[in-house]
Amino acid sequence: MPSTSFAFDTNLPPEGPHAVLWDMDGTLIDTEPYWIAAEGELVAAHGGTWGGEQAHALVGSALPDAARVLQAAGVDLPVREIIDTLSARVAAGIREQLPWRPGARELLTALHAAGVPQALVTMSERSIVADLLPLLPEGIFQASVTGEEVAQGKPHPEPYLRGLQLLSELAGAPLDPARCIGFEDSAPGITAASAAGLHAVLIPNATDPGHGPWRRIDSLAGLDLQTMASWLAQVNA
Repeated sequence: MPSTSFAFDTNLPPEGPHAVLWDMDGTLIDTEPYWIAAEGELVAAHGGTWGGEQAHALVGSALPDAARVLQAAGVDLPVREIIDTLSARVAAGIREQLPWRPGARELLTALHAAGVPQALVTMSERSIVADLLPLLPEGIFQASVTGEEVAQGKPHPEPYLRGLQLLSELAGAPLDPARCIGFEDSAPGITAASAAGLHAVLIPNATDPGHGPWRRIDSLAGLDLQTMASWLAQVNA
């Protein structure tokens, strides 16, 4: 959902990020415990068993894919009803407590103040994002892409390509993916960001996808625009 309250600065320094695209669950806010709890409760209610290994295997997955795994674990509900049940549980958790990951809110605010366009690219659905956005300073995100708005979810690059398209339309010119940064925490997410051509940055959380064609950092805490510009200078030299 683009914001019309933001004036794109087409004179951003070429060495800095032209845009930053963010995963939500596990990257900006630590909602993975909410998802894992909701999955466990749902499977148990249908007489099945659900363990940590199964839960962590779903981190970052598209919700229809996760719902089908839960069906295989014994949840006797349609995919749509599973998604709605899980989403409602997570949305309630967010309304009760918004668990920011270290440094996330500060970096969002700093990038906004510097005029860097930002988009939210999440496999959660619009109902959850609608609960999050009012808790943020107005205009932080100029666009957002949710799970039900793409034909193919992460690890496919479509969600990030859609985010880039929305930001490009608002900017009035195509954004170079190689000059944009995508922050992720999961294997499906970091694969999607990398495949979209972004400078993909992994901050492991509930799971650790290991090494790949992406940058790894320990935390968003203390990260600044100058450091991000240096990353892009290295890879685009």
